[in-house]
Amino acid sequence: MSGSAADRAAKRERMAGVRRDAGGRPLVVSSHEALAWYLEGARTHVSLAGPPVLAVRIDDDGDTLFVSANEADRLIAEELLPEDADRVVRVPWHQPVLEAAGSGMTEAEVAPALRAARASLLPAEADRYRDLGRETAEVLTAVATGLSASSTERAAAAELASGLAARGIDPLVILVAGEERLPHRHPLPTVGVLGRRAMLVVCGRRHGLIANATRWVGEAGVDDARILEVEAAFFAATRPGARLNDVFAAGTAGYAASGFDADEWTKHHQGGPTGYAGRDPRATTLTTDAVVSNHAFAWNPSAPGAKVEDTVLVTESGIEVLTVDPAWPTVEFAGVRRPVARAFG
Repeated sequence: MSGSAADRAAKRERMAGVRRDAGGRPLVVSSHEALAWYLEGARTHVSLAGPPVLAVRIDDDGDTLFVSANEADRLIAEELLPEDADRVVRVPWHQPVLEAAGSGMTEAEVAPALRAARASLLPAEADRYRDLGRETAEVLTAVATGLSASSTERAAAAELASGLAARGIDPLVILVAGEERLPHRHPLPTVGVLGRRAMLVVCGRRHGLIANATRWVGEAGVDDARILEVEAAFFAATRPGARLNDVFAAGTAGYAASGFDADEWTKHHQGGPTGYAGRDPRATTLTTDAVVSNHAFAWNPSAPGAKVEDTVLVTESGIEVLTVDPAWPTVEFAGVRRPVARAFG
């Protein structure tokens, strides 16, 4: 396990604050995002679609990890920090780990506080995120290099999945839209060909962190520059100290300012904070979470046939793009290098 003991100690302090503010009762965490964050990137799943195989009870006496017995040896040997391995309680495979963990506060009771606790990335996890972002972007570049107008969506998806998996990245989402399917915002791959212009979308997870990115191959789109203007409105408002609903309002106002229909934002979600969940949370007019320094975001403004998306780190000095590969063509837009369509061949 490559986790950081220093980061783990800082997370313990943050969790102590969550418990203290909520009355001091024991807290049981059992979601992938909370566990992967708290346990320094431990892989808490077997099936990507299944529940975690452990739960953590956090109390005044420390942490207790309730682990399915048939998974315990692997987790201790490969995933957990030594200090956590010493706190494992083996649970029979036929007993739910949450049941074994007993009563206490649930994540749902303190959800905003848990999001706030994991919002500001610590040094080691920020470095892991930079590596993940770079490698995810490199996979997109490598796959795009081998595509042509006659490639099928499924062939592109297979190459993306293979490239991510080869780097130890779980492909949580892979979307591909050829020319005929560009109006779809979430295009699951089909046997159709890419044609003159296509969109590639990936969400890849490693060490619990999720990198989100979109790239275009083939011809440039008529709205490529305008959608960058909308993204720039989101970026300009995403600053430490801002509230998420205010950032959302400023970003969505960018649609009308850039010549799109003012209600274009209502036709697809716009993204938001990311990290240990694809969006943590998905931004809306009602989300009032605070933006903090070293906070990961993935905005994804879109219109029919146009979209831009990268995973970035918001710092006191501005926007740091994490999903970046220097080999991909870019333009400088509002002070940030942004990807443009990559021609076939």
